[in-house]
This record gives sequence, C-alpha cells and structure tokens, in this order.
Amino acid sequence: MRILLTNDDGINAPGLYVLEKIAAKLSDDIWICAPSEEQSGAGHALTLTRPVRLREHAPRRFSVTGTPTDAVTMALKKVLPEPPDLILSGVNRGANLGDDITYSGTVSAAMEGALAGIRSIALSQVPPREDMGNTVPFDAAEAWGERVLRPLVDREFATRSLININFPPVVAEKVKGIRVVRQGFHDYARGSLVESVDPRGFPYYWFGLHPMEHTPGADTDLEAIAGDYISVTPLHLDLTHDAELGRLAGRYEP
Repeated sequence: MRILLTNDDGINAPGLYVLEKIAAKLSDDIWICAPSEEQSGAGHALTLTRPVRLREHAPRRFSVTGTPTDAVTMALKKVLPEPPDLILSGVNRGANLGDDITYSGTVSAAMEGALAGIRSIALSQVPPREDMGNTVPFDAAEAWGERVLRPLVDREFATRSLININFPPVVAEKVKGIRVVRQGFHDYARGSLVESVDPRGFPYYWFGLHPMEHTPGADTDLEAIAGDYISVTPLHLDLTHDAELGRLAGRYEP
C-alpha cells in the first residue's frame, strides 16, 4: 500500500515525524510532500498568484513553497509515479474540531485527496489544557494512531468523503477509547481580536481564541475530546442543503 503523508505545520514539524512512525506500521511505501513552512489556518487555499517551488530533501521526501492543497496537488501531479492508495495529513499540532475544520489546512489537504478519489484521513493532536506554549506532546497520537487507522485503511470510502481524527489532550494511558461522532459547532463569539502597538508605534491585530464553548450533545467530536476519547468523524464535500432545495426553488416558480 502506497501512502502519501502531508500536513499544514511544515516539512520539519514534529507531528509529521510522529505520522511517519505511525505510517511505517502500515506500509513500507511511504512518500512525503508537505509545505516548506507552517500553513496553519490556510484552509483549502490554492496558490494562484505566484509560482510554487518544489524541493527534494531526500528520496520520497519533498516540500513545496505553498499551502497543504498545493502540496497534495504537486504530489499527485508531479512527485509520485503512481497515485497513492491512502493520504494521511497531520499529525497536526492542535485540534481540528467542530467548525474549525473549515479553516484547517490539515483537513483541507485530506479534502484535496478526497476530491482526487483517494482515501484520505486527517489526524490532529489536541494540546494540553494547561498553557504549554508551543510544546504539544503527541503521546496519545503515537500510541493510538495505528489502532485508529487499521479499521479504516482496508475499506472503501464514500465518494468525495474523508475521515477527521482528533486525539485527546491526555497521555496515552488515560485515553478512554475511540468514538465515531458527528462534527460539532463552536460558539462563534469565542473568537477574539487582540489589538496592540508595535515598537514603532503602529497598531497591529492578532486573531485569537478563547476556551472552547460549544453546542450541547453527547455525539459530537467536541464532547468526545472533552471526555478524553479519540474522535473519528466522517466528512463529505457535498455542501448542498438538500432539505432546502425544494423550498428555495419555490421562491422562483412563476
């Protein structure tokens, strides 16, 4: 089985090395194509206004000067001799839960794979609840990664669908298990805008997030992670609101 690895934290991200260890338990045919620098929050962006550079670091290990979507596109169209059987994106340094997946470069890389008809899975490690700066232990992801992926890699995915996996912010021994759950929704008001002044006296702004407040319900990714479970959520790329089609069409009938 040929596996393509990518991420949005960059080619040298610790989470990518964790993902390599996990993937090595599944296959010996592993390729890597990831952004050269961190692209967190890039979403499903595709670089169109400047050239994208491709660099080979070692056999089967490449980076691109672009987004996670660029990395997957370049891997499929230029780097790999044949399409992969599986795309794994991550392990992201931080959560990709609820509606935050719409901003996520990690999930968007898997989306690009799904659009290409390739089974694709995004993996993210939720950071500790205590503020530890940039330090995110990947203990749960490394210990449980193979166990979560094994039931997925030998089955077909629905057309234009992908799987989003999040590991809870606890050591491996405290993970309570795996739950297949829905995507949750955050309270939009939790977003913040931090305003300050740089050393030259000019104002600047920084987007921030308050602690997660979310919709109630025991069957979402947010509640699973809050309960120290691994969340596994199937997603699909058909954004049509089927129930609204008829009602909306009625607005235009003569």
